[in-house]
Amino acid sequence: MSRSATRPLDPLWWIGLPMVLALVGTLVFLLPIRPFGLRLPEPVFAMVLAFAWAVIRPSVIAPFALLAMGVIMDILWGSPLGLWSLALLIAHGVIFSVRSVLAGQSLGVMWVWYGAACMVAELAAYLLTQILAQAVP
Repeated sequence: MSRSATRPLDPLWWIGLPMVLALVGTLVFLLPIRPFGLRLPEPVFAMVLAFAWAVIRPSVIAPFALLAMGVIMDILWGSPLGLWSLALLIAHGVIFSVRSVLAGQSLGVMWVWYGAACMVAELAAYLLTQILAQAVP
């Protein structure tokens, strides 16, 4: 057995690097490029991390990273500060609470749960926007 197999995971590699890549992806999709005259979508790349960090390797650092990514996304998109942080943390918490159910499930089941997590986060963002604006967004 090699020494590298027993070495603990470095949080820089399993939290820091994916966080930077998700934020770079968000910045790339914010560029004013219009292929075929259409705007680029504004995907929430951090949703993948909110799901994966809850299922694959839960950590105390992950919610703080999601909080930071949410604040950066709020600043970039011009949404109320804390909107996406709260939405990501709610989705992360829901998936973390059913983590034991997800252990050993097939890929199809994982996609269904990921879709449910996305729906929970989007619903939370929608309801928060509705409360803050006091109108239907």
